[in-house]
Amino acid sequence: MFINITKINLPKILIKILTDLQKIGSKPILVGGCVRDSFLNKKIKDYDIEIFDLNDIEIIQKTLEEYASVKLVGKSFGVLTCKIDEFDFDFSLPRIEKKIGKYHQDFEVLTNANLSFKEASKRRDFTINAIGYDYFKNEFLDPYDGIKDLKNKKIKHIDDNTFVEDSLRVYRAVQFASRFEFEIDENTKKLCEKIVKNGELEFLPKERIFEELKKIFLKSNKPSIGLKLLKDLQIFDFTKISKNIDNLALILKEKEFDDFRKLYLFYSCLTKDFDDKTLIDFLNSLTSDKKFKKEILALQNIVLTDNEKDIKKLSLRIKVEDLIVLNKAFENDTVQNAENIAKNLNILNTPLKALVIGKNLINLGFKPSEKFKDILDFSLDLQIEHNFNKSQIIENIVKKYKNNQK
Repeated sequence: MFINITKINLPKILIKILTDLQKIGSKPILVGGCVRDSFLNKKIKDYDIEIFDLNDIEIIQKTLEEYASVKLVGKSFGVLTCKIDEFDFDFSLPRIEKKIGKYHQDFEVLTNANLSFKEASKRRDFTINAIGYDYFKNEFLDPYDGIKDLKNKKIKHIDDNTFVEDSLRVYRAVQFASRFEFEIDENTKKLCEKIVKNGELEFLPKERIFEELKKIFLKSNKPSIGLKLLKDLQIFDFTKISKNIDNLALILKEKEFDDFRKLYLFYSCLTKDFDDKTLIDFLNSLTSDKKFKKEILALQNIVLTDNEKDIKKLSLRIKVEDLIVLNKAFENDTVQNAENIAKNLNILNTPLKALVIGKNLINLGFKPSEKFKDILDFSLDLQIEHNFNKSQIIENIVKKYKNNQK
């Protein structure tokens, strides 16, 4: 939703910092997502500030350190980051970037605080991300008509030559279009197609690709928009489960799951029909996060039923609610009964609690040994398969194991 605004309301702490930066002779300008999102009426936690008219990064750092611990992200990039309360701030010097190799990190960076805002903004990807805001003049700086493109819901690149230097911008175009439900400008789309056709995406680190795909899933109301664009650009084709992905996005909006959990559920949905090898190869191409891959593999090929015994067993392997959520996305008829059973047993997100544990075996006179696992497995089997209570299980343990020790 685009709104016409005449000013941006900033956190008080940022106003104090901007004032101090002005006092040391610099000209701080808000740039990028925080300005864009102000027009889109979105909550802002991340603020990027570009600092003009002062090339001394040490003086800038010293000023910022009055407020928080500051991290310098590569001296050549001239970027300082800090976190204050719930806000993340990036302060940077204006710069020019020039591609000098095939890989994503192969850029020559020249910082220059004396650049004009238009010159400094030329390196940015899209017009909607090249809008600046001068707090002290209460003025928007918009050399590439980004406000107009926001209003018209367009993702449009700034410069043909600089755009194709960074192939990650193909994924960025897709994720912005998906998140904001914008259209990619035809000329921009042609440049994206050219980048894909030339094989430039192969030189991107998988971690950077993963981060852009993550935004499609976690920040889009309809991730299917992004999936369609990925197909149109001949990158991936997951459009056959578009409806299920959108169902899942809607379901997860009502869940208080963390982003890690939401994301592995999206990928579990995405890869539902993959065989084991294809799934492993696909996940390895995207991430090295072993825990993330483990969660997806655990959910692969598991069928949800409304059989109480099966649900009890499932709780020992996975979070049952994960499987329930996925089955809701695929509109499985048995899902409501299964959910009710898991809720009644209190095993939606926790494993079935074993009635007999090691401490009970010790109290029965058993000495800790390798046999413990066999006995505990036996007792759990009685609990699940026969619905025995604790006394009945102990009675059967004594019969089978204790008496045999005599």
